[in-house]
Amino acid sequence: MDPLRAFVAKDAQADRVVPPSGFTAQLTVFAAGAMAFLVVFALALSLAAGRLAERWGAELGRSATIRITATEDQQGAQTEAALAILATTRGVAQARALSDEEQAALLAPWFGNGLALDALPVPQLIEVIETAEGMDATGLRLRLAAEVPGAVLDDHSRWRAPLVQAADRLRTLGAVSILLIAAVTAAMVTLAANAALAANAQVIAVLRLVGATDAYIANAFIRRFTLRTLLGAGGGMVLGMLAVLLMPSGGDETASFLTGLGLRGWHWLLPLLIPPLAAGVAFLATRRAARRTLEGLS
Repeated sequence: MDPLRAFVAKDAQADRVVPPSGFTAQLTVFAAGAMAFLVVFALALSLAAGRLAERWGAELGRSATIRITATEDQQGAQTEAALAILATTRGVAQARALSDEEQAALLAPWFGNGLALDALPVPQLIEVIETAEGMDATGLRLRLAAEVPGAVLDDHSRWRAPLVQAADRLRTLGAVSILLIAAVTAAMVTLAANAALAANAQVIAVLRLVGATDAYIANAFIRRFTLRTLLGAGGGMVLGMLAVLLMPSGGDETASFLTGLGLRGWHWLLPLLIPPLAAGVAFLATRRAARRTLEGLS
């Protein structure tokens, strides 16, 4: 019988070598389930951070703001002059002056609702949307400086890059977390396998006396711990997916990161890889632990 078939096929005699219940069995199933549950969230975090970085890079990279600071009698004229310049600027898809209500909404988080703009020297803001090819920010600044002295162009480059970088690092953190969880899972399975092997040292000695090979004994432990890990990881994956599914969704109208922490589209298929990958980790960890322990018992 080939090794793969020997591993998959159920062998009642070999299964008696490994205790079907007890501390090691409970530890393996619980550790695998808990780690799979955490992997689902780490995966959702990493994917959400990736979406956030792409959205910030795309939206902020194609937008700019012009701030016009002038006296009340000149602000209207300078606003019209800036809009005229933008209308003839290559790379500008759309430009519009924000209304008083929109500017009050922008200031609401700091000054509260119902703010009267007349009570504060609030500059006029112009929203600029660029085309796919982009605009010449340096040339536009020179034109504004010459024709609209109170205008300041902000292309969001100062704070766009740190935001995108932060989202990218958060995505990397999620990937590193998944690797660390896999390492902890391997360590927990190794400890459980070592404990089971040590507890059954006398049984292993008897099996050797009746002719059982170390490969036969090791396969019994590998099979049992791999299946336990697969079972625990499957349960943890299901619970993790349900928890992610129940998280609130902010929709397209909000940029909140926490309300967008979830899986989208085909990303829902990725957690299905967690149980077989966890089983693979358990297979390798148990095989290594079994070989080392059996060599020590020789």
